Amino acid sequence: MPVVAYPRLLVATTNPGKLREILGLLDGVANQLSTVADWPSVKAPEETGATFAENARLKALYYAAATGLPTVAEDSGLEIDALGGTPGVESARFGGAESTYPEKFQLIYARLRGTPKDAAARFVCALALADSGRIVFEASGTVEGTIAPAPRGSGGFGYDPIFYYPPFGCTLAEAGERKAEVSHRARAFRKLRAHLLGGGRQ
Repeated sequence: MPVVAYPRLLVATTNPGKLREILGLLDGVANQLSTVADWPSVKAPEETGATFAENARLKALYYAAATGLPTVAEDSGLEIDALGGTPGVESARFGGAESTYPEKFQLIYARLRGTPKDAAARFVCALALADSGRIVFEASGTVEGTIAPAPRGSGGFGYDPIFYYPPFGCTLAEAGERKAEVSHRARAFRKLRAHLLGGGRQ
């Protein structure tokens, strides 16, 4: 039987799409997985990090201190080479915090006009696990692709409709369950899963 490192673990994200993916990836790693919905009085921290890893650490330490629970947090987003890595850590806030993803897509396509087609891009995920006031584990995952000529697909969430994954010949929004095989988040959280099921409490 695998060793469960934590009886209870907090998954610190308010994004429902991310939460669905993460809870599936972490099934069985703790006796109970909690979410921030269980702590309605705890307000989300301001994400001031310059990198995905910095934001993941910030959130993990914040929610662990606020709840007293070991906490895993992640930060992730889309990087487009032709735009200097934009939107990067601003992925969720790109174009304004209230802008919809179709509006974000339009802004990206407008900025990409005049650049070569098949703009190289990647999804990046960084995660951090905090316990007793310190970071005890970190991991990251990436998936490489290009920006699709136009949004395609109704699956997934976020930027998935404009992220074309060449090995599948489709966007991640069209990939269905295959997305979980290759996504940046899956790659990072599989590392955490292996760490926790190996008894990885430090």
